[in-house]
Amino acid sequence: MAKQNLPNTKNLLQEQLSIKVQIQALKDELQTIEQETSVFEAKLRAILIDMIIEEQELSDLYRRMQKAKKQKRLEQKKRGKNYKEPIGIKRISKSNEPNSTSKEEEKERKRLYREAMLHVHPDKFSMNENKIDLATEVTSMLIEIYNFGSLNELQLFHAHIFSGNAIGQANLNSKQSTPVSDDIYLIREKENLEQQLIQAKSRPTYRVLQDYENPMLFAGELKAYYTDRLLKLRKRTRKTHI
Repeated sequence: MAKQNLPNTKNLLQEQLSIKVQIQALKDELQTIEQETSVFEAKLRAILIDMIIEEQELSDLYRRMQKAKKQKRLEQKKRGKNYKEPIGIKRISKSNEPNSTSKEEEKERKRLYREAMLHVHPDKFSMNENKIDLATEVTSMLIEIYNFGSLNELQLFHAHIFSGNAIGQANLNSKQSTPVSDDIYLIREKENLEQQLIQAKSRPTYRVLQDYENPMLFAGELKAYYTDRLLKLRKRTRKTHI
């Protein structure tokens, strides 16, 4: 019986390796695009730094000016004879009401976190140096997801860990183990990277890098935009003393 299962196990491992190779390829491409875009944007900022700073300062000044005008109009209305304070809808405080959903969710998050941490803690692999670093990386990801991720993300990572795919554990006989083809975490990670890649390629500055024969000509276009923007902001704020 055991021999009959060997081909299936081999196929599952090959499929798992294929997904991981695709994920790594996506990560590499995303890193390259982000690095190229970041370098290009840094060059643009270096050229336009003075205009960018002035635009930011004037925009903030204009917002404060508008806020002051609004406050002044309100004070004038309050001095009027017919002024009445607006009656708003009173909010009913729910601070004293038990939030069963939040409590249950937090309880579930702690359970998933503790189970997963005990399963992949680096101390479990003290006799296997090849897996200590990987276990450390997995536990770091687990901590980050527990602290900043959603319950759904934690559930997916929990399933990924117990599938045996996180550290390459042979858990095919475990009740909590799942085939690689059903490893939702890996599939979701691949889909997430694909979406990030689409967004990275959609950035205007990356499109310039791809479409312009000389991308630095875009700096001239930005300079024209900021020149017009600054002219308008200077007119709007020239009388303010804020």
